[in-house]
Amino acid sequence: MFAHETPVRRLPIRFEGDDQRVILRPFVMSHGRVLTLFERLSLLTEHAVHDLLAEVIAGFEHRHDRLVRTFEEHYRMGAGLAEWNSHWSKSRRHLAGAYLTMEYAIDSAALFNPSIIIHPDQTGLPEGTVRFLMSLRATGEGHVSSIVFRTGTVSADLHITTDPLPHKLSRSRVSPDATYDLPLFIRKLIELSVDRSIISAVAALVSDHFTLRQLYTAVESVRLVQRDATGAAEALNTIIFLAQSNYQIDLEPGASISELVIFPMSADESRGIEDLRMVRFVDDDGSVHHYGTYTAYNGFRTLPMMMCCHDFRRFEIHTLNGAASRDKGMALFPRRVHGKYVMCSRIDGENLFISTSDSIYFWERAERLTAPRLPWELMQIGNCGSPIETPDGWLLLTHGVGPMRTYAIGAMLLDLDNPLKVIAHLPTPLLAPVGDERNGYVPNVVYTCGAMLHGQNLLIPYAQADKSSGLAVVDLASLMSRMS
Repeated sequence: MFAHETPVRRLPIRFEGDDQRVILRPFVMSHGRVLTLFERLSLLTEHAVHDLLAEVIAGFEHRHDRLVRTFEEHYRMGAGLAEWNSHWSKSRRHLAGAYLTMEYAIDSAALFNPSIIIHPDQTGLPEGTVRFLMSLRATGEGHVSSIVFRTGTVSADLHITTDPLPHKLSRSRVSPDATYDLPLFIRKLIELSVDRSIISAVAALVSDHFTLRQLYTAVESVRLVQRDATGAAEALNTIIFLAQSNYQIDLEPGASISELVIFPMSADESRGIEDLRMVRFVDDDGSVHHYGTYTAYNGFRTLPMMMCCHDFRRFEIHTLNGAASRDKGMALFPRRVHGKYVMCSRIDGENLFISTSDSIYFWERAERLTAPRLPWELMQIGNCGSPIETPDGWLLLTHGVGPMRTYAIGAMLLDLDNPLKVIAHLPTPLLAPVGDERNGYVPNVVYTCGAMLHGQNLLIPYAQADKSSGLAVVDLASLMSRMS
């Protein structure tokens, strides 16, 4: 639809969904349904229980690690819901857990909206070759989105090799020994307008670094004392809700990052984890952290979130707070500017903004960077991941929405010293949907959540019609020369 002036080479690589890639999910229904199930299972003889469980295990253990452990976990969830306390045998508990378990094909519907960074492990590679880590949004039944990962290498001459996919997957689970930082937790509660007397009462009962179990105990203690106080119950429920929305995930020992499926874990994420924008962040002291902003969706509202990790073995999940942390598409700059964190976002659903902050978790103010101005983006504009630092400026890939809701990828250059200053725009799209890229779950869309610089080339993973993903490469000098 729009003229292309910048030579972009589409690579013969495509990432597509696979309905054989499955994880285990709870299949827990209402109190009454679970109770009825348990009553029916109580009527089975122990011999029948043993034979039926053996049949289930034989049919599914080759598809999943830790199958029986999951059955036990799901039985306990159901028993808590149904207030069931019978002293069942281990086999009967596990069979009940099997009835409360389902397989979920994580990317049977789509695998799209990728982001890419340099892998934290660069050992054992030939000169000029870089190992990369790519995240993708995987969507299955009910259009519930999760995050999956791919790894591979790119050579000096841009030969791409992707690593084999694992045979089994590992669904994320909340780490039971996760700790919370009390001052940060209090600041988030204040941001949520929780009664400060209730905050103080709970804070007095926990240490500066506390666990979720310790918080539950403290909240219940305060609840007993404050049970008649106006608004106390709501405040205490908000404290628990905040803690459950900020959690920690540990990759299973011995598992690779490509085995991990980060599936919705909190109420805010119940309908999906969308569009992770990863960035390798180098702080002023030279320390390296990996962050990823994403959108949590509960079926009614979206909430900006932040994922933090060092080596992709332990992940901390945090809510983002403040008046400037709203809508979708927040992307963190890869370093501080003048001692401050910097974020690009689209807080009004239409224009691009720049925010600065002393805290990576709190974003109070935003200034408009630019509004839609070119024909292919007149409906709205947003970022396509974290800006990339070049000698000429911050290279920011953007997405624009034009006629017929066509999504295209563009680019602009921001001043290194003042990111609110736009130096140049690419006058035409860098990537627009062509050929079979136009056909999919959402037609006429190409989209990326982050690109990677490799030598003098920009490697761009991009989604095609919200169905699959491909890879494209563009010479950086050629791109810069066409910006004005």
